[in-house]
Formats: sequence, C-alpha cells, structure tokens
Amino acid sequence: MVIIHEAKERDDRAWVATVGFFDGVHRGHRFLIEKLRQAAADRGLPAAVFTFPVHPRVVLQANYQPDLLNSFDERLAHLSATGIDYCAMLDFTPAMARLSAREFITELARRWGVRTLWVGYDHRFGYHRTEGFEEYVAYGAACGMEVLRAPLLEAEGGAVSSSHIRRLLAEGRVEEAARGLTYAYRLKGRVVSGHRIGRRLGFPTANMAVDERFKVWPGMGVYAVRVYLEGNCYKGMLSIGNRPTFDGKDVALEVHLLHFSGCIYQQSIEVEFIRYLRPNRKFDSLDALQTQLAEDCRITDELLSA
Repeated sequence: MVIIHEAKERDDRAWVATVGFFDGVHRGHRFLIEKLRQAAADRGLPAAVFTFPVHPRVVLQANYQPDLLNSFDERLAHLSATGIDYCAMLDFTPAMARLSAREFITELARRWGVRTLWVGYDHRFGYHRTEGFEEYVAYGAACGMEVLRAPLLEAEGGAVSSSHIRRLLAEGRVEEAARGLTYAYRLKGRVVSGHRIGRRLGFPTANMAVDERFKVWPGMGVYAVRVYLEGNCYKGMLSIGNRPTFDGKDVALEVHLLHFSGCIYQQSIEVEFIRYLRPNRKFDSLDALQTQLAEDCRITDELLSA
C-alpha cells in the first residue's frame, strides 16, 4: 500500500475510491473495501482509500475527545492489510466541512481523479449531511463519476459499526468485539511505576500507561490477555479498575505476566484482549484476594494454552 500524505493538489491518476475515517477498520469497513477492490480490478484502476489523519470532529470542536479504536499507525496497518493500492490523506479543514455533497464529489472527481466512488450503506457526507445516495449518484454523473453503494452487512447482533464495537468493549465483551473487528483488540503503552501491591501479594503487576490517549479501554474487570514484550509473547492476566480491596480511586491498567520474572519498568508493552474473566470486587481479606488471583491465573493459563 502506497501512502500519499498530502492529497491536496490536483492528481493526474484515476482511482476507484472510498472516503471515510475508518476507525477500527472493522468487518463492515472490510466488506466495503473488498467491493472497492473488486470494482477497481474490473476497471483496471488502482483501489484507493481517502481518509483523515485526525478525526474530523477534532478540527471542528476544539475540546472534542474522540473514543478511538485505533491509533493512526494502527489504522494504517489495518488498511494496508486489506490489500488496497493507495491510502491518501485528506487535510480536513473548516473549509472542507462547509462543502456541500455536490461540491465534495466534484472535488473528488476533478482534483483527485476519482472515477468510481464507493460509499457505505448508510454513509452521508457534505455540509449538514442532508442529502443521500440518490443525490450522490446525480452529482457524480454530472462530473463523470460513477457512484456505487455497498449493501448492508448484517452480522450476529446487527450491523457492524465502530460505535457498536465501542459499546461491546465498554461492556467487557471483548470476544464479540474481536469478531466485529476481525482481530483481537489491543492496547499499547509503556510500563510505569505503581503501588507495588501485586508484588506483596505474590502476583507482581506491570502498570501500563497507554500511548494513544484517546483510545478506548475495555470496561472495568479482569481479563485474560496475551502480552507482547521485547518480541516475545506471554500469557497475562489484566485488571482494569481502582483496586477496590485497597480503596483505590484512580482507574489503572495492571497486567500480571504468567511464568515470567524480571524488571520491565519503562519498557514498551502491548496487550491483546482474549476473554473477560470476572468483575472487580472488594474482598474481605488479603487471603481471599490471593485465592481469587490464583484461580484467575489457573483459568488464564488453561485458556491461553488451548
């Protein structure tokens, strides 16, 4: 996949393209992109995704904090895996936001050479998003562009969307989220100093500071995870919570690596969510907490060995 970082000036190439933010690059996105690739092959043209480095609402609302499924680099990696030929970056500006659907389609055709434009089943664009697919087809025809719409992709639980996957993650339903994404959800960061409570209990944990500050965290609870550290993969048990047994206040992400010992402070770490194990709860004693942690480890070890 060739990345075009500044799709601003006129481009003499011709494309079969689609446009969107594509957060998550989930099953619905991949279904649309596969339609795009098939059409590009039929027409002998390259397949291109036009996207935005920054979420458009961040440009329009200074205080907006998006809930992201991917960092920018992750999004590019997932887009590359779809087999498209080009990924072109559009500089979303207030001026672009004011373009009508007709004006935007005309820009795609005349400035960026889009010959065929694929849109998602319910995707709308243009100022105030008041128009729909029939208007897009007419505007495209007026400037020599073919506009096509992907059919609705239905999956178990309904249509696949980024917002639906965010809800699944918030509820701890990481297995269902993985089916919608087509990959297990991940968080990447570095190991930072913590309260050292786990070490005193015999289950040392690495406190993780996530790199992408807008990236969604799964809901609070305990998870079985795979942990990637210095090129190696380890079994892990991860907690997202505020340490209720110790009356904690701040929500933290702590991971215990099974069958591992060593100092990993300040190292880069990545966790892949495999299964939700249980909710966080306050234990009556440290012995009860240790017993539960041992059981969590046993279940995690068996689960990730399967």
